[in-house]
Amino acid sequence: MRFSPLFVVSLLPLLALAAPQVGGVLPDPSTVTASSIPTSSAPASGSTTTATTTANDAAAASSSSIAANPTSSNTDGSATVPSSAASPADTSLANDPNIIGQLILAAKAPDRINLIPQDASFKFDFNSPPDKSSTTGLGGHTVRADRQSFPPLIGTGVSMTVGFLGPCGFNTPHTHPRSTEINIVVQGTLQTQFTLENGARTVHNELGTHQMTIFPQGALHTEFNPNCDNAVFVAGFASEDPGVQQAAQTFFGFDEETVKAAIGNDFTFEGKDVAKFRSLIPANVALGVESCLKKCGIN
Repeated sequence: MRFSPLFVVSLLPLLALAAPQVGGVLPDPSTVTASSIPTSSAPASGSTTTATTTANDAAAASSSSIAANPTSSNTDGSATVPSSAASPADTSLANDPNIIGQLILAAKAPDRINLIPQDASFKFDFNSPPDKSSTTGLGGHTVRADRQSFPPLIGTGVSMTVGFLGPCGFNTPHTHPRSTEINIVVQGTLQTQFTLENGARTVHNELGTHQMTIFPQGALHTEFNPNCDNAVFVAGFASEDPGVQQAAQTFFGFDEETVKAAIGNDFTFEGKDVAKFRSLIPANVALGVESCLKKCGIN
C-alpha cells in the first residue's frame, strides 16, 4: 500500500509527539515539504518487484543461524539439543533412599523443593540417565523417570518413560498396575495392542510420528516397531511409581505345577520344559516377529 506525500506530511506532528516515548528522533514538521519526501518510481511495464522488510531480514538471519547450528543426533537417529545449549543433569539424588524418604515425609510442597538445593537436580537426561533407570535388550532400550530414578517427581503424581526401539524392536507384553499410560510416537512407527481385561476385545493400532494412544491402568499391552528404521516413543503416567510387570516372565516365574496346569493337562508339558522356556524368554526390549526380522535381514 502507498500513501501520498501530503498524507505522510499531515501525520508528522502526531509522530513527533510519539517520538520521545519510543526513543525516535523526527525532523521539525515545519521544515518538511512534499518535495523533500522520497518517492519510489513505478516499475517498468512487464517487470516485477519484491518487497523486503526488516521482519523478513530477521527471519532470514534466524534461518541462517539455525543452519549454522544444527541439532545433533543420537546413534538411534533421535535428535538431541546441541551440547553447548544444555548443562548436565544432576543425578546424585537418584536411587538415594535417604532423600527419597525425606521427600515422601515432607509436610508441604515448599519443604520438598527446599530439600533439593541444586537446580540441575530438577533436570532428567534420557540420553544420559542415572543407574538402574534403563531396561536394555537386543531390540532397544527404555529409560524411566520415576520417583526412584528422579526423586524430584515425588509429590507431583506423574512419571515418564522414553523407549528407543531399533529395527523390529519389541516392547514385550506387560502391564502397569498403578497407572494408565499415554503414549506418543516421536520418531518412526509403532504397532500397538492392548487388552483391558477378560471379556474386553483387543485394541490394535498403528501409530505414526506424533500420533498417540492410551493403555488403561492394568491393561496388558505391547509396542512393536515393524520397520527397519529406529522408533522412539514417549510414555506419560499418572503416577510417580506406575510399576511394570512383564507377562511372559511373570507367568513362567510360577512353580512348574502351576504352569503345567494353566497350559492344560491335554498338552504334553514336562517339568524340564518350564526351565527351558524360562531361559528362552528374551530380555526386554526384545527383537520382534519373524517376518520383520527377515525383511530387515536380522538374524
